[in-house]
Amino acid sequence: MHELIGDITLCILFAWVLGLAAQFSRQPSILAYLIAGFVIGPFGTGWVKSQDSISVISELGLIFMLFMIGLEIDLKKIIRAGPVILIAGGVQIIGGALLGLLFFIAVGVAMGEGHYDALYLGVACALSSTVIIVKVLYEKRELDTLPGRITLGILVLQDVFAILFLAVQPSLDNLQISVIVLSFARAGTLVAIALLLSRYVLPQLFHRVARSPELILLGALAWCFLIAEIAEQLQLSREMGSLVAGVSLSTFPYALDVTAKVTTLRDFFITLFFVALGMTIPVPNMSVVGLALIVALFTVASRLLSTFTPLFLMRQGLRASLLPAINLAQISEFSLVIIQTGVAAGHLRGETSNAASFAFVVLAVLSTFVIVRSDPITRRTIPLLKRLGLRDLDHGQAHEAGDKAGHGAGRPIVILGFFRTASALLAEIERNQPALLDRIGVIDFNPVVFRTLSERGIQVTYGDISNVDTLVHAGIGHAELIVLSVPDALLKGASNEKLVRHVRAINGTAKIVATADLIADVNDLYDAGADYVVLPRLNNAQVLLNLIEAASGGLLAERRSHAEALLADRREVLP
Repeated sequence: MHELIGDITLCILFAWVLGLAAQFSRQPSILAYLIAGFVIGPFGTGWVKSQDSISVISELGLIFMLFMIGLEIDLKKIIRAGPVILIAGGVQIIGGALLGLLFFIAVGVAMGEGHYDALYLGVACALSSTVIIVKVLYEKRELDTLPGRITLGILVLQDVFAILFLAVQPSLDNLQISVIVLSFARAGTLVAIALLLSRYVLPQLFHRVARSPELILLGALAWCFLIAEIAEQLQLSREMGSLVAGVSLSTFPYALDVTAKVTTLRDFFITLFFVALGMTIPVPNMSVVGLALIVALFTVASRLLSTFTPLFLMRQGLRASLLPAINLAQISEFSLVIIQTGVAAGHLRGETSNAASFAFVVLAVLSTFVIVRSDPITRRTIPLLKRLGLRDLDHGQAHEAGDKAGHGAGRPIVILGFFRTASALLAEIERNQPALLDRIGVIDFNPVVFRTLSERGIQVTYGDISNVDTLVHAGIGHAELIVLSVPDALLKGASNEKLVRHVRAINGTAKIVATADLIADVNDLYDAGADYVVLPRLNNAQVLLNLIEAASGGLLAERRSHAEALLADRREVLP
């Protein structure tokens, strides 16, 4: 016991020190934890040698990590996911796993006679890192863009796939139809027990202790370990039980409260898991490094093939098909979980596990930089794909737009970039001045916007507004009023100031309305050639002030009824 406490102390201390270094160098914290484990583990300094300590630390961390992953799986979002995400996710996961299985068998990785290295690597390579992707996309403010939503939807489906694999994993040594059915029956029984208890028992219990934070936390932990132990009794893994425990609470009324209370413990035990994983990584030999590089290269190639292809075939456009493939091109921390459970079950060799861990590290570092630079990478790649014969949504559009521009047939009012403000503007025009719609044209590269506006009869040009050629071909030189409604924080490859200068160079007489994020940007936009600058927060502030006055006068309910009536019949492109 004293040895375990000392080992945990070393784990946390080195994880903290190297975590600080990772933050300063803008590297993934998971990478720092793996290195910390390697440094203090048996293959590093040897300060932590006890295999029992490493095993206990790893299993505790794994149970908590899966519990938290389960809490963040929103089943309602999966049900509401559109066919694009469901089809793309299904093709990416199943296609990626099958491609991986066949590829690794072809390169000589073991498969059969009690060894399932190729299968585990195929499944591991089909999953992407939620931690890395969400962190980077959040910092880039791209979680709510179309490629961001597709990426997140596929990540959720990957988690569901991992649950199903964990259900079958204990039976891989005797994989028959009856065994598979029995495994799913056990998993179904576990899920049924968890859902029934979470719906009919837990609400009353948590309602009684809702005002007691320590009991909320204790209840969440008790629930996690209870379902984990039930899973163990059903001959499933405790890890799968903790995942199901989290999923069953994800739609629970107190889920947000539980998540908030458990977050600190989650970070603690996730840190322990990855440090313990790092302890198991030996000094690599050439065969491990070679296999790791093969795994990393295959992961990137298969992700581009299995993600880009279905999205492109469903006419999402080159950009919206490429970006999710780039975002997902790494190995998941969940993959390491699956690999570790396979090692514990004796299904694959330690060399394969080490290679997967090294591939995870390589891709974690590289994909962080690539996702940050995904927009310029996409801009350079799209022309190459077009030269290879792949047609974007603007195929045949440039020539048509050029003819219109040459004959002065461009729309007098042009909206550059289409996000929620522009969506609300069109809905307002449709409601109050529908005749004005015939005078409006839109330029944007969102395929949903392109299809929806085309179906409504509104002229829309599919293209990147940061590209001057797009503006010229769209007939911007003949516009009378040009509206830039997207703030700088959401623009890709441009800024409002840059766009104003481009537009003014093409059209010296049009009136230009631009959007500013900061008060300091207003004068810069006027100097660039804007005729009017909108500062959205001033309008929001005025609305809030009116509501405060309405509340003081007892008119807030009346204002709400009026607002609900306005929302009732709106047909916005981006809800």
